[in-house]
Amino acid sequence: MLCSYINQTPFLEIVRISNIKNWYFEKVIFPQQHILFSCQAQAVLEVYSSEFSTALLVDKISCELLQVEATEEYYDQSA
Repeated sequence: MLCSYINQTPFLEIVRISNIKNWYFEKVIFPQQHILFSCQAQAVLEVYSSEFSTALLVDKISCELLQVEATEEYYDQSA
């Protein structure tokens, strides 16, 4: 499924999915940056904030809540 996430904080964030066996996703997200990513329905997005001196887990979001409808344009670009 296609998912969307926006870093709405003024801090750098690291997002990752690590609960899917044999699959791993991790990205650095700048303030106000928007990302699209594909994942399995049972995936959980972990959000780590760099607000403090080390990256701390600040949220866990079910990717089902981040799901968006894919357009034909998205599939054309990802092919």
